[in-house]
Amino acid sequence: MRGRLWRCSNPALNAERRAVLVKELMVARRTRDRAEVDRTKRALGERGPVWWDDGAPDWNRHLAKNTPYADWYASLQIPPGTAG
Repeated sequence: MRGRLWRCSNPALNAERRAVLVKELMVARRTRDRAEVDRTKRALGERGPVWWDDGAPDWNRHLAKNTPYADWYASLQIPPGTAG
């Protein structure tokens, strides 16, 4: 989004747990409860301690052009004016 990298949810979460958390996240966003949004995103693994164990750094929220993914990002065909 706008050239930033965003961490995906923890793939180790089972589908049922992920679905519950996503519903909670949508409610928190609608009610503009920032603390609940943060709590839920942490439970999903999108914020907070990393969920992977291979030692790779966390580039969450960094501009893609300033990361090791710069060439990959530059190669994407993103139409102007989109959220890419």
